[in-house]
Amino acid sequence: QVQLVESGGGSVQAGGSLTLSCAASANTVNKAWFRQAPGKEREGVAVIDSSGSTTYADSVKGRFTISRDNAKNTHYLQMHNLKPEDTAMYYCAAFRVAAGPLNPAAYRYWGQGTQVTVSS
Repeated sequence: QVQLVESGGGSVQAGGSLTLSCAASANTVNKAWFRQAPGKEREGVAVIDSSGSTTYADSVKGRFTISRDNAKNTHYLQMHNLKPEDTAMYYCAAFRVAAGPLNPAAYRYWGQGTQVTVSS
């Protein structure tokens, strides 16, 4: 069992920046960020594997950066040029057990979520 704890959410104006952190109780190969807006399905945002290879959703490419610190069992999501449509609950996930790096069904462990609100 791996526990994940997110931090760093908050409210910002459009164009602003936030950095989310996800501290894990153990290291895993694949670490990811997902988000879910009210009334919408959970969607993949970014994934990073143990080699540092990354995958991003098209909607965040060029604005968001995922990174990891293996010594701290922590991964991060730097978000820049935030838009109102980025408003959502953001979840970190780890330990991919199925294909599809941005598929929420592929991950076994989840954090409790941290809210990001972007105002126009």
